[in-house]
Amino acid sequence: MSTIRELDPSASPLDYFGAELRRLREAANLNQKQLGAIIYCTGSLIGQIETARKVPTRPFAERVDAALGTGGALSRLVPLVLRSQLPPWFQQYAEMEARATYISTFQMQLAYGLLQTEEYARAVLGADWPRNLDELVAARMERQRILQRENAPLIWVVLSEAVLYQEIGGREVMRNQLAHLLSYREAEWVQIQVLPFSAGAHAGLMGSFNLLRFDDDPDIAYTEGYETGHPSANPQDVKARSLRYDHLQAAALSVEESAELIARVLEERYGEQAEPGGRTLA
Repeated sequence: MSTIRELDPSASPLDYFGAELRRLREAANLNQKQLGAIIYCTGSLIGQIETARKVPTRPFAERVDAALGTGGALSRLVPLVLRSQLPPWFQQYAEMEARATYISTFQMQLAYGLLQTEEYARAVLGADWPRNLDELVAARMERQRILQRENAPLIWVVLSEAVLYQEIGGREVMRNQLAHLLSYREAEWVQIQVLPFSAGAHAGLMGSFNLLRFDDDPDIAYTEGYETGHPSANPQDVKARSLRYDHLQAAALSVEESAELIARVLEERYGEQAEPGGRTLA
């Protein structure tokens, strides 16, 4: 029998989750195997999570909460745990993103992270073969939960037309990703424009960037480099990026024209035809 690893709950959100899981399980007079049987997993998995050797998923936390009657205690910890798995330089941005009331983004090469399918995100994040790919994908999916909030932020996305053609993960993944973008066609809080190739030289040639607005905090301009992020609350930086974004919106196709282009690329390049409401036909 292996020695129980003692955790310092203050060491990290993952350690805190493991310590809480153990505390709640023991309070219910269950061993790891018994709890595993209740929530349809192995006792070994329970042990790995309790010792911070494995990152819990949201479904796992929700099943444990239901089994132990915790009132959602563990599920509420999941966002913190998954955010801690993000690269350190990105964690600050993820925290700001979760508080923003208005997010505007220009993307040169990829679909915006909050609008990526799980398969597309896995292909993007797996390009560098990270060891913790599952955790990174789970963290990205968790970030997207802000779109389901009652007070979801308004999100305005300008995508280069190149995003529609850069085949990430293969044809099926791209087909699903473009269909996913079309699914927001009727969503009032998500607006998508495509900057066409015909726009030529444009205000976004220097690269992708985001603008975050808050109810009670200064606006933030954010750019990302190789393994580094650059948030700035400098009013001049924010003003310059905001002006650049205005130019990109003006040069882009309208929201409706953009949806029509996405549907056309989906049909012609990836072999599906989109219905007017954004659904697709095989």
